[in-house]
Amino acid sequence: MSGKVLVLNQDYSPLTVCTVQRAFLLVFLEKADLLEADQNEKLHSVSNTYPMPAVIKIKNYIHVPYRGVVLTRQNIFKRDHGQCQYCGTDSYLTLDHLIPRSKGGRSTWTNLVTACQSCNAKKGNHSLEEVGLVLKRPPYKPSYIMFLRNNLGAMKKEWASYLNAPAVA
Repeated sequence: MSGKVLVLNQDYSPLTVCTVQRAFLLVFLEKADLLEADQNEKLHSVSNTYPMPAVIKIKNYIHVPYRGVVLTRQNIFKRDHGQCQYCGTDSYLTLDHLIPRSKGGRSTWTNLVTACQSCNAKKGNHSLEEVGLVLKRPPYKPSYIMFLRNNLGAMKKEWASYLNAPAVA
């Protein structure tokens, strides 16, 4: 019983992703409604068979204060798809400040990009224009839903309509 289940708030907004075990327990205890089941899998007990949850909706609205994506090294790598934003390699990755810290640059979503060690060393303490480097994609601050949608790996087809995205698997 492995896998992930999309959890929606009472208003159908995405809350999180949880394990199948947790989702089944929420449905079984009538704290959530089963909206979508995995058509290829079933859960079995000694005497019963249950649908495997793919999407559930919590029955009582959960107020979530502003939910943003935390600025971490790993989240920057995920946003940039694990590639150097200058040359495209996926080896020896580091973080680079577009505006160097020594020149007042801060550690923000829009000032940090993934860079390989050689491009980072080439850029050094200079601006992109001074060194002649060009970004493959401009940095941005991802929204929570965008981050959830883009970084879960293969998204289940049952989730697509709830995350406004094309299904991958």
